[in-house]
Amino acid sequence: MIKINCDLCGKRAESLAKVGIEGVQLDVCNDCARFGKVVQQPKRLDAKSQVMRMKSQARQKEEKMELLVENYAEVIRKKRESMGFTQKDFARKISEKEATVHKIETGALAPPLSLAKKLERFLGVRLVEEYEESHETSKGRRINGFTLGDFINVKK
Repeated sequence: MIKINCDLCGKRAESLAKVGIEGVQLDVCNDCARFGKVVQQPKRLDAKSQVMRMKSQARQKEEKMELLVENYAEVIRKKRESMGFTQKDFARKISEKEATVHKIETGALAPPLSLAKKLERFLGVRLVEEYEESHETSKGRRINGFTLGDFINVKK
């Protein structure tokens, strides 16, 4: 029998009950069912529906991030210059401070994603890339989420 995870605690269980918890319906184990109102009694899922549920959960847990391109400062500066704007005029057009534009173009400030997308629309360049990552252990099992090691840069 294939076991599936409880939506609340993550514990593997053979049968799950559909429970309303704070306005959301979740499939939870018998232990977690006490935290809400039981909408549907526990039922055993056949193997096919369990596999389909696990596959859909795996697809939902893909890590997607939006990151700035490495040479964002150079791309912004070159495009602004090709359009014939000074930093002051450009800042006024996009409703930002001139100092902010200067810091972004020198690379001293990485623009927040909202500003980067605003710059993309105005300049017609690509500054934000979507990055998708999946983590696996040495035994081929999937690790859900990022670890601290994913963010550490080791200087050699």
